[in-house]
Amino acid sequence: MSTENTFCGVVAVIGAPNAGKSTLVNALVGQKVAITSAKAQTTRARLLGIALHGNVQIILADTPGIFAPKRRLDRAMVNAAWEGAQEADAILLVVDAVKQRRHELEPLLDALKDRPERKLLCLNKVDVSKKEPLLALAEDLSGKAGFDEVFFVSALTGDGVPELKARLAELMPEGPWHYPEDQVSDASERLLAAEITREQLYRQLHDELPYDSAVRPESYRYRKDGSLEVHQQIVVGRESQRPIVLGKRGSRIKAIGEAARKELADQLGVKVHLFLHVKVDEKWSENREIFEEMGLDWVK
Repeated sequence: MSTENTFCGVVAVIGAPNAGKSTLVNALVGQKVAITSAKAQTTRARLLGIALHGNVQIILADTPGIFAPKRRLDRAMVNAAWEGAQEADAILLVVDAVKQRRHELEPLLDALKDRPERKLLCLNKVDVSKKEPLLALAEDLSGKAGFDEVFFVSALTGDGVPELKARLAELMPEGPWHYPEDQVSDASERLLAAEITREQLYRQLHDELPYDSAVRPESYRYRKDGSLEVHQQIVVGRESQRPIVLGKRGSRIKAIGEAARKELADQLGVKVHLFLHVKVDEKWSENREIFEEMGLDWVK
């Protein structure tokens, strides 16, 4: 791709937890780059998705949901979210049109009010929303933060996504592409593998396992036959959580490993050997190294 007449810019995707930001980034990119789960605050690090539209490269900073931080992990996540908005050519606020989460939305609107970047409002989940309340919501939110434009989308069904993508492409400045044409994310394979396992952890354990869990990459190497061997540690905060992750006779961790292995193999196009084990560490959320592994800054 020559640098002549190419365009490239950054869009910060922000919003309250569980607004559907990761699903939207995946839809804009056209494949899965960010993990999604029904559990709020799934996204931890500022993972980028890279979407292409003709001669335009749109770098999507998929920021963690911004919420009132209580613990060190929360503070690091919120910092990462606002950092994602600092260098942006446009800010896209994603709002769950059904749940809205006003208590988390209002502080965001206040913070966005005076920002100079071009601001777009994206009302998500319109496939399950009624039209009149949607229009009223769009008017209300636009008045509070001065959005330049409003988009109605369903990240899940894809409704409205092509129009949003086309508009974002128009807003990107002229310049060389920052990433190769075939790259869809800046996440390393190692981090991607840990994220995929963590997504399965959430999906399969739902409410049984609290948010206090992490997946640490231990080793990641390609064997001589071209297959990939991955060892990961699932860290939980309490001894009572270990049997929940393991399941009866190891059935649960086996199911988590199998689903994660299959997805990683599909993503990378190679055979994967995945080995998981559980470690209890009551203070893991105070461990600087774990934060760095997740791509988060250590925040005091």
